[in-house]
Amino acid sequence: MKYKKIAIVYDWIDKWGGVERVLLTLHEMFPKATFFTSVYNPLRAAWAKRLKIKTSFMQGLPGFIKRQRIISTPLYPFAFESFNFNEFDLVISVTSSFAKSIITQPGTLHVCYLLTPARFLWSHEKDYIRSPLARFLLGGYLDYLKSWDKTSAQRPDKIISISGAVKNRAKKYYGRDSGMIYPPFDTKYWTKIKNASLDPSVASLLQDDLKGGYFLIVSRLEPYKKIDLATRVFNKRKEKLVIVGEGSEEKALKKISGKNIIFLSRLTDTELSVLYKNAEALIMTQEEDFGYVALEAAFFGSPVISYRKGGAREIIIEGRTGIFFDKQSERSLQGAIERFAKIKYNLRTKTKKYGHDNVKRFDKEAFKKKLKAIL
Repeated sequence: MKYKKIAIVYDWIDKWGGVERVLLTLHEMFPKATFFTSVYNPLRAAWAKRLKIKTSFMQGLPGFIKRQRIISTPLYPFAFESFNFNEFDLVISVTSSFAKSIITQPGTLHVCYLLTPARFLWSHEKDYIRSPLARFLLGGYLDYLKSWDKTSAQRPDKIISISGAVKNRAKKYYGRDSGMIYPPFDTKYWTKIKNASLDPSVASLLQDDLKGGYFLIVSRLEPYKKIDLATRVFNKRKEKLVIVGEGSEEKALKKISGKNIIFLSRLTDTELSVLYKNAEALIMTQEEDFGYVALEAAFFGSPVISYRKGGAREIIIEGRTGIFFDKQSERSLQGAIERFAKIKYNLRTKTKKYGHDNVKRFDKEAFKKKLKAIL
């Protein structure tokens, strides 16, 4: 694997999450690589200051346009197709939407690390455009964008999916066979965080009003994440629910949430580790492409109550690191919580035993080794 010039392309660098950990791992592997993206927000993505970043013409647009992706969506195809990669011999696109659409020369290897086919076009379109009238008015344009998206998905020389669930979607929506490499879990880093969390001063970071026990959600607050399902259930329960994250649904979720539901954001990993360690369980209401937070939770000994669909089924060991519910309904989630209450002591013991070993399947060094083998 000898490439003189390497580029890494990502949809937008304006936040922090599981995918961004992938970008940092790629930076470790290719420290001289140039990162291309549509827009970059150095305030909300301070982690990216170490990267060499090149943005598109969209960087100069007014902030409200960049923040409202429903407005800026028509511009993204032009943004990524406008990049010139003639001087690069390897380009890795990391994408859940537009970055795979870049145009490269025949002598340039383009490998796409596919997070998922665009959710707002294929698997979760009704979660993004909820109004039937809006879907009707935008129908023609969305049909065009679907056609363009499928065409652009043929451009990468190779596609690597992040999970078996995404691999199936790539075949279903794009007609592309793909390899599969799970995203990297930095075991060494999280072990340091875990050891640090044993310090009494770190343990004291837990708020007093949370010491009586709580359930936990760690997620971006977006429509497809279905966080409103959990808030409706916990509005009818006495237990506390802590929701960690930010997103377009934050105001709406706070509006419908009772006093037993607490919202937190912009936590350090050390603070997050304290929440994981002391939570009754992590709740995942969404169909995840992979489900990175399920690994984090189990690593810290917290069982997971998850919707039985998507990448979570590949991560969670049922009866050892978590349990599932079958429908995205209040009744189904409520039933899972009640079932968890009956087995929680046994399940927590098993999670502490198996959770740490389970992450070895997803270790960062294994990710690097598998990716290098493909390249």
